[in-house]
Amino acid sequence: MKLSAHEISEAVKSALREDVGRGDATTLALVPAKAQARARLVAREPLVVAGLDFAAAAFKTISAAVRLEREARDGDKLRAGQTLLSVAGPARALLTGERTALNFVQRLSGIATLTARYVQAVAGTGAHILDTRKTTPGWRRFSKCAVLCGGGRNHRLGLYDMVLIKDNHLVALRGEQPNPIAAAVQRARLAWPRLKVEVEADTLEQARQAAEAGADFILLDNMSPATLRKAVALVRGRALTEASGGVTLKTVRAIAETGVDFISVGALTHSAPAVDIALDFEAADA
Repeated sequence: MKLSAHEISEAVKSALREDVGRGDATTLALVPAKAQARARLVAREPLVVAGLDFAAAAFKTISAAVRLEREARDGDKLRAGQTLLSVAGPARALLTGERTALNFVQRLSGIATLTARYVQAVAGTGAHILDTRKTTPGWRRFSKCAVLCGGGRNHRLGLYDMVLIKDNHLVALRGEQPNPIAAAVQRARLAWPRLKVEVEADTLEQARQAAEAGADFILLDNMSPATLRKAVALVRGRALTEASGGVTLKTVRAIAETGVDFISVGALTHSAPAVDIALDFEAADA
């Protein structure tokens, strides 16, 4: 997945309208219109970069006279003290765009950094880290791109690109034969023959039924590592398996070692802390 220049521009313009409003009162009052400045976007802690295009767009949207020098790329791992982006130009533009630029890159780099920690935690097991739909409204594509920067993989983007049959869907099919899961998979195949079908299983019996029904993926929800091993053995490669529910950095390795193909982690996009990045001004010329 790749973000277009248009969607980045629109997101940045919206953020600037929210922040700047009728004008940056402080900067307009204090800084001469002709003043020039240089600044660097600097990592204050080890991190994985994401969202750099948003930061660049924030400054360029305010003033086309701003000059940019990228010193890192999305997906790069940086040490504390390393520079992501150098900017130079009208001091007013740099000051006014500072918070919007930082908001994007701090939050998206936070997602990428947390994702990279999970990916590292399962290294060598064969399991892949997935994101979820638990995202800030309006930021889903941005957040999912940040997950990719951190080495994770994207689950479905929305309700439209995959069938995911959950327990609440199965309630409507109680009494169907041979069982609700088989009936649900059959209906999904008829309605959407080109989409992958995943079934959420809360028990080993449901996992068995999903495998026999021909599901492409089986989501093994809130199972202990011991139960996950049994589920993987029961499925026997007939479907790809995904572990989900309550996954943390402390538990993810044990989950990965059960043999599941994927581990979905909602925390990547709903709880990743923003990383510490600062805009350090170097000098200003009148």
